[in-house]
Amino acid sequence: QVRLVGSGGGLVQAGDSLRLSCAASGRPVSMVAMGWFRQAPGTARDFVAAISWSGGSTYYADSVKGRFTISRDNAKNTVYLQMNSLKPEDTAVYYCAAGRTTSYYPNDYDFWGQGTQVTVSS
Repeated sequence: QVRLVGSGGGLVQAGDSLRLSCAASGRPVSMVAMGWFRQAPGTARDFVAAISWSGGSTYYADSVKGRFTISRDNAKNTVYLQMNSLKPEDTAVYYCAAGRTTSYYPNDYDFWGQGTQVTVSS
């Protein structure tokens, strides 16, 4: 079992930055791939970014490439999502997830955090 707790969301203006954190407990996060997804009201849960267990491979949705950076600190059992140049369309609940391999698909992840709200005003 892996328990994930996401934090760091908030209300910001367009162009601002936020850093989301996902703290893991249970199985060491170094043993799993991690991902971030987001879900706006009335929409599906969309892939944002993923990172391999070693941190050597990262993947991003086209909509956030160049603005968001996923990273991990296995010593702290924590994964981060640095979000720069935020846009109103980035507004959503952001979820971190853990799985056996990096994937673009939510169903491939076994464990999920509770979600943290990010709201970007124009």
